[in-house]
Amino acid sequence: MRLLHTMLRVGNLEKSIQFYTEVLGMKLLRQKDYPQGEFTLAFLGYGNEDENTVLELTYNWGVEKYDLGNAYGHIAIEVPDVYKAADDVKKMGGKILREAGPMNAGSTIIAFVEDPDGYQIEFIGEDHVRK
Repeated sequence: MRLLHTMLRVGNLEKSIQFYTEVLGMKLLRQKDYPQGEFTLAFLGYGNEDENTVLELTYNWGVEKYDLGNAYGHIAIEVPDVYKAADDVKKMGGKILREAGPMNAGSTIIAFVEDPDGYQIEFIGEDHVRK
């Protein structure tokens, strides 16, 4: 078994694809409309789906906003330099929820950003991921 993808429902597919590709550096791997179901799926990631876990963005035609609830946490992305990654997002107009710095219960450096639909994304340094 392996983890294939995480699915997020989005209100504006083009805006979300732009965020994940231009701001976070993912690649659009594939996209398909499903007219009978009135939805579109887009798969994005840092590598091909055969060897990497990817992100599935689901756009239900005509739905512009979702209630994220309080159970969902975040997506975590490993980055070489958390400070630089957060600064890069800020320079591109992205929303920073938590500036880069040590987590409140340890020394691991993290930052949190928000995607166009309000989903939280944690940046965590590659030197602290598996400690």
